[in-house]
Amino acid sequence: MAVKGSVPAPGVIVPHLVVRDAADAVEFYVRAFSAEILFRSPSPSGNGEHIHLKIWSSLVQVSTEEPNQRREKAEGALLASPETLSGSTCVFQVGVDDVAEAFKRAVDEGAVPVLPPTDMFWGDRYSWVSDPFGHVWALSKVNEVLSTEEIAERLRGFAAQMKGQIL
Repeated sequence: MAVKGSVPAPGVIVPHLVVRDAADAVEFYVRAFSAEILFRSPSPSGNGEHIHLKIWSSLVQVSTEEPNQRREKAEGALLASPETLSGSTCVFQVGVDDVAEAFKRAVDEGAVPVLPPTDMFWGDRYSWVSDPFGHVWALSKVNEVLSTEEIAERLRGFAAQMKGQIL
């Protein structure tokens, strides 16, 4: 959809999040991630909304799940919210200036903490939150740029440390 202000550059992937309540999701993304609403319209069925957002430097679309389409096997029948699927099928990773601040803000606004900000073996400060709609967000900052050999060595050390622990 070519809406002024939300046309992605060629080759850019734009996630399209399906949620049970698009209005609630947008309110959360505005509060937790400073999302900017670029476009908002009712769904063609009249049973929800379709919204274009700018979250950090990324374009993201949000739509209301429409279970009737699934039952009728209509257009969009393959789409379901993480709540309906009982889990998310992907992680949205975004680079941020301050992982701890972004993590805290998201959790304060209703996200579920999954992995607290941690220095990872691959050189990133990294965390995970699950938003109230079941989508998982990885908040990260590159602290070190490492060679594949350095990462492999650190991974071996990490794996040895984790051996016997339940992850």
